[in-house]
Amino acid sequence: MGVRVVGTVQGVGFRPYVYRLAGKLGLSGHVLNDAHGVLLEVEGAAAAVERFLARLEADAPPLAVLERLFVSELPSTGEAGFLIRASPAGEAPDAPVTPDSATCADCLAELLDRSDRRYRYPFINCTGCGPRFTIVRGIPYDRPLTTMAAFRMCPQCLAEYEDPADRRFHAQPNACPACGPTLALLDGAGRAASLGGARDAVQACAAALSDGAIAAVKGIGGYHLACRADQEQVVARLRARKHREDKPFALMVATVSDAERLIECDQSTRELLESVQRPIVLAPRRPDAAIAPSVAPGAPELGVMLAYSPLHHLLLADCSLPLVMTSGNVSEEPIAYRDEDALERLGAIADLVLVHDRPIQTRTDDSVVRARRPGHRAPARAPSLILRRSRGYVPASIPLAGGRAPLLACGAELKSTVCVAKGGRAWVSHHIGDLQNYETLESFTEAVGHFERLFAVAPGVVAHDLHPEYLSTKYAVEREGVQLIGVQHHHAHLAACLGEHGEAGPALGAIFDGTGYGTDGTIWGGELLLGCTADFDRVGSLWPVRLPGGERAIREPWRMACAWLDAVDPGRESETAAPPAALADQVDPDAWRAVARMAAGGIASPVTSSMGRLFDAVAALCGLRARINYEGQAAIELEAACDPHEAGLYPIALTEAEDGRLLIDPRETVRAVRAEVAAGRSASVIAARFHNTIAGVTVRACCRAAASGGVEVVVLSGGVFQNRRLLEAVFDGLKAAGLRALVPERLPLGDGGISYGQAAVAARRIAGSPG
Repeated sequence: MGVRVVGTVQGVGFRPYVYRLAGKLGLSGHVLNDAHGVLLEVEGAAAAVERFLARLEADAPPLAVLERLFVSELPSTGEAGFLIRASPAGEAPDAPVTPDSATCADCLAELLDRSDRRYRYPFINCTGCGPRFTIVRGIPYDRPLTTMAAFRMCPQCLAEYEDPADRRFHAQPNACPACGPTLALLDGAGRAASLGGARDAVQACAAALSDGAIAAVKGIGGYHLACRADQEQVVARLRARKHREDKPFALMVATVSDAERLIECDQSTRELLESVQRPIVLAPRRPDAAIAPSVAPGAPELGVMLAYSPLHHLLLADCSLPLVMTSGNVSEEPIAYRDEDALERLGAIADLVLVHDRPIQTRTDDSVVRARRPGHRAPARAPSLILRRSRGYVPASIPLAGGRAPLLACGAELKSTVCVAKGGRAWVSHHIGDLQNYETLESFTEAVGHFERLFAVAPGVVAHDLHPEYLSTKYAVEREGVQLIGVQHHHAHLAACLGEHGEAGPALGAIFDGTGYGTDGTIWGGELLLGCTADFDRVGSLWPVRLPGGERAIREPWRMACAWLDAVDPGRESETAAPPAALADQVDPDAWRAVARMAAGGIASPVTSSMGRLFDAVAALCGLRARINYEGQAAIELEAACDPHEAGLYPIALTEAEDGRLLIDPRETVRAVRAEVAAGRSASVIAARFHNTIAGVTVRACCRAAASGGVEVVVLSGGVFQNRRLLEAVFDGLKAAGLRALVPERLPLGDGGISYGQAAVAARRIAGSPG
């Protein structure tokens, strides 16, 4: 009997599992890794073979994902015993590479066992845990094709590696203190730092952190900047050195019990924290959390992750306190992952550098998920929303309907990812960042090359955004000998959600975000699209206003407040008005009137239907945020301000444009907000009423558009729906109206999923399918 196993089955202990299972059942044959997954042959008694096939998937190792089994009858060879054979060379790779996985319980127990030969060894791992994607250079996933190739195993490690009964059998990063990677503690200039009587570099670093030092720590996918999280002066010093004014820092703790002292945890939150992916989990902060104010200024949530590498476990055990564990970079740059680069870029920020000599092949940030609100049902099958998909999740493949031909999708400008696809599967890259500087563009091109090599994709088709000035678009246009397919930004959002759910469409999409280049040359962002993966019609949008100063209005939400007030009373703001009282101390009256004239005259003020900019405008009108220091800050603070018990609404219109599309017209909403601010109404009440109003009109608009289009499925996507209050209210309203709502589950709601959506559109178009 021959069996082809397709899925995530390399580097997860699948072959030794097959070896042991065959031995228990008295079967002979062999098993091997190849470029397509795992191939095995078994022979023996018919009943034993039948039991083998029944248990093959049911009892598979926890990290294994079996996508398909192909079973065929083969003539008996009379093979004696069961063998694990070497991988054949020279085949084109097609097997999924496993994501990096958090330290398992067995390895953690050994790490802390004084009698174990790997006691306090910060690179302990087995087939059930450890680095995978970040060290792999090619497949099949064998040691010579990883960054562990230079470390020759000692006799004890080699014996484990070659013993099918050992849990380290063919664990490619297997090592110990005698033969594996080593740690060193350096100062910011790259010189060896004194250990000060500590037993090792980790303990010395932990002692320095406890004393208030800032350390750069080399992890699985790059460097973190770490400091103790409970002392304001220490956290403030890190903010100043990193040039990161307000954006929240992530925290790392040792156990779920430690996390429960900082954030509100229900069972789903605990499961996320303890999952093998170990993402940063955003959850409501506890009022008594002993965390410095500068960790997450103005945010009602904290981002917390558990230790996921042996090094982290040791560091936290030695510190015995929560640590800030933020990306190792200066703001807006990619994280450092090469040692020389880390010393050059982080040496002025960190007092110490904890470095090791195992190279990182692929720069990979921590993933970020948002736990569902305790006590509220999840808006989809998934218990959380992925905000950034990277370490722990990448490069798990996602099915792609119609995607047989090799293709590349270049993604968006912000929160960039790339996607390669072939043979009905797509691989979405790790989070790359915002393509607005040379360093991130370099990271983007490296990711494209690595994924094309890793999955043997030679694209004949390249999909890209319609915006001609995006660096990702320019990269696509410069590729030679390929067919280019431009995909509208919001259509890619719709297609990504449909594709990951295996839905062909048609469906209605409510796609709300900040910016996306429209087919009419304006800036879209509050869209109702009726369509499928191949095509769409714009059947509704937010009332269009001006974006005074272009991108400057994104950084200065008061400009959007001015533009919306001008839309409410055309000409008034530019002639006689001063900034509303809530902005009087933040905006110069002459600047206000100048911007109002820009909006009224359309001078350097493109037209936008962006829902994200409407949220910015209301946040500014409430006096919450006139200028932002990171993307989405105004909207985040508006959501945070909401009174959870307020159920009031503002007036809002739902009309039709001349071309027949629905228009969500919030001008009366903005007028009411201005009046309530002037009357002294609290920002918490205004914010809640605004959220209620937008959620309500979104449900009404979706019901009308879905009925008109004859569909019952509504996709909710785009960065605005990262707002949990809005998402849950709209989802519940659609369900109550008898519509089925879909939200992204395996991909981010924001632009991190755009590349997969572009791939889904391109695959359908080249296949010529109407779906």
